Amino acid sequence: MFWHGEPMASLEGLTTGDDGVTRCSWAGDDELYRSYHDDDWGRPMDDDEALFELLMLEAFQSGLSWLTILRKRDSFRAAFDGFSISKIARYGDRDVERLLGDPGIVRNRAKVLATINNARRMEDLVDEFGSLGAFVWSYEPGPEDRPEKLDHAALLTMATTPASKAISKALKERGWSFVGPTTAYSFMQSAGIVNDHIEGCDLRAACERERNTFVRPA
Repeated sequence: MFWHGEPMASLEGLTTGDDGVTRCSWAGDDELYRSYHDDDWGRPMDDDEALFELLMLEAFQSGLSWLTILRKRDSFRAAFDGFSISKIARYGDRDVERLLGDPGIVRNRAKVLATINNARRMEDLVDEFGSLGAFVWSYEPGPEDRPEKLDHAALLTMATTPASKAISKALKERGWSFVGPTTAYSFMQSAGIVNDHIEGCDLRAACERERNTFVRPA
C-alpha cells in the first residue's frame, strides 16, 4: 500500500519524530513533508482555486511521490499563474509548449492538457453546482460510511471509496480528465473532506475540531 506515493513505515502507521510529535508515518522525517502533514493535510478547504490547485496537483502526482510534488509546488504555482482557473482556461498551444519546457514542474503532456481541459470545464460545473467546493463537499461521507476506528489496518482498505468513485464518475461525465477514484480519494484526504489522520496521530484531533466548525459550502 502506498500513501501519497510513500510506503507506510510500520504496521501501526505511526512514527514519533525527534520533535516528540507522533504523526502518520508517511510524513517521515522530511521537514517539508512534516509541515504539510501538520498544517495542510486534512484541514477543510472551500476556496475554488485552492481546491482546483490541489486536485490538479494530485493528478500530477499520479505515479510519483507526493514529496516530489510538494518540492515543486511553488514552481507549479508560478507556471500555472497561481492556478487561476480563468487564466488556465485560456491557455493555448504556446502555453502548453512553455509548460512542457519548464523543468520546475512535472512535464507530462497528458497531465498538462488535462489541467487546461479541466479549467475549461469549471464554468459548466459552477453553473450547475454553484462552486467546485459545493460539488466536492456534497460527497462528504457520513459517519455511517466511515470506519468505527480509523487505524492503519482500516486505512489500508481505503485507496478508493464509494464517495471517491462517485466524484470521479461525476467529473468524468462532465468531461474532466485525470480524476480517477484514487486521485479523488487522495484529494478528499488532503482537502479535509475526510479526516484520515489515524488514531494516535497528534494532529487528528486538531483536524477534527476544524471540521466540526467548518461551514460546508452550499
